[in-house]
Parts: sequence; structure tokens; C-alpha cells
Amino acid sequence: MSTLQKEQLLQQRGQDLYDSNGDKIGKIEEIYLDADSGQPEWALVNTGLFGTKSSFVPLRNASDDGGSVTVPYDKAQVKDAPKMDPDGELSREEEDQLYRHYGFESGGAGTTGGSGFTGGETSGMTGTTGTGVTGGAGGTGGRDFADDRDVSGRGDAAGTVGRDTSGPTTDDAMTRSEEELRVGKTERESGRARLRKYVVEDEVTERVPVQREEVRVEREPITDANLDNATSGPDISEEEHEVVLHEEEVVAEKRTVPKERIRMEKDVETDEQQISETLRKEEVDVDGEGRGTTR
Repeated sequence: MSTLQKEQLLQQRGQDLYDSNGDKIGKIEEIYLDADSGQPEWALVNTGLFGTKSSFVPLRNASDDGGSVTVPYDKAQVKDAPKMDPDGELSREEEDQLYRHYGFESGGAGTTGGSGFTGGETSGMTGTTGTGVTGGAGGTGGRDFADDRDVSGRGDAAGTVGRDTSGPTTDDAMTRSEEELRVGKTERESGRARLRKYVVEDEVTERVPVQREEVRVEREPITDANLDNATSGPDISEEEHEVVLHEEEVVAEKRTVPKERIRMEKDVETDEQQISETLRKEEVDVDGEGRGTTR
């Protein structure tokens, strides 16, 4: 049994996950990466009948057991894990609930952004935090802009407070950000095709001409040519002649003849799918009575 590395774990989407007893937990639906380290942190596993339920399982102690991914938890513990919305991102609070359920004190020092799913083979979405006027970057460590704003109306650095992407009180400018959609592709198993052969019976009818022998009596008169043969015996006697008759019979013989070779091949068809997502962006308004134009 060996520990799985990042690239090995990312290739396990669609594969089965097994518990510490060797029982199948479910199929791995997604791999979530830690927002800070970029390492696989969680597996989203379909645990319900027909994939109706999903549970998060830590991957920090996942191992390879003969080609199967195994985690050191039993199936019941995974199914009883706190239910989180698999919306592509786990917050720090959600991670802490899951870690407590699996017996960890916390997700580890220095993690602030949570975890997000990979969204593809090499690129994807990791957990990100938004920027706001209130609450600071990522929702922690900031101050309420409404309480500390520069009421004097000056635009210099001494009167500028708050925090955004550009940093705490750096200058008299703020950074406006917006979300962009990054779309990746992941490969899933959609079905299986099997090639099998079976035996059927058909009734075959053919007409075959056959021959048979039949007796025909011929009479010929006594002539000089056959007189000696006709009078070679006694004048009056009893005699018996036997003729063997033959006929043809139809004989059927079956033999196996190879007819053709059959195999399955795969063709790749390309379709287009449409994906829609709601993106957020920041807008800037200017409050005050001063004259000017905002662009």
C-alpha cells in the first residue's frame, strides 16, 4: 500500500473509493484542491443509491491499495459526514466542520481560502475569496469603510482608509475587480458496450432429387435366336428368380464453417454544450456634492 501523489489523485475522477475495511464507499465525483497549497484536499464521493447523495472525504491519508484508492475511514463515517453544497468551493468554516467530523482539530495552519474543485486535468478553480467594501479582503481583517471614510473630502493617502486588493491604505486609489469564467473539461464514464455471441437455431429445408429401382416385367416371343436358351431346361418345372432393388436416401451432415470476424471500434463525436454561470464584478460610485465626471 503506497501514498498517492497529486497527479495520481487527479486521475481518480470516476473511480471507486474504498474504506479502511475494503468496502466500496462510492464513486469519486470531483477532487478539491487546497486554495493555498494547491494540493488535493477533499474528494466528493457519490454515496447514495444511483448517486443521489454526495459526501466529502479527506485525501491527506489516501493510499493506493492494488490500484484502488483507499482512505482510513469506514463507510458509515463517510455517509454521516456533514452535508455541504458541492458548488465548486468549500469555505474555511465548512472545512472545519468536516475536519472535526473526521477527528482532525482543524484544516491546518495558514489556510484561509478553503478548497475548490479542480475543474479539469491541469487547470481548475480553487477556493477564492471576494473583495468587499465591508469586511476586508476575504471577509476577515478589514474595517467598515462606512465608519472610517474620509469625511473631509480629501483624496490624499492620509485620509484614505480601508483595504482591498491593492492593500491597506496604500494610496488614494482603489482596485476594481470582476470575476471571469474559466471553463475546463473532465472525462467521465458514460456507459459500457459489450460484444457477445450466442447460439440460435434455424430450420433449413432443401429439396434433394433421389433415385430408386423398380421392377419392370418384359416379355419376348420365342425366336430362333433364343430357342436354345428357352428349351435348355425341363419341359415343365418350378423356378424362382430374385432381383435386388436399390434406392437413394438423403443423408444430412453438419459442419462448422467460420464466416466473419467481428470487433468493436470507438468513434469520437464532437458536440457543443452550453454552460451558464453568474459572474460578479465590482462597480464604483462617487458620493458627494462636488462637481465632476465619473467614468
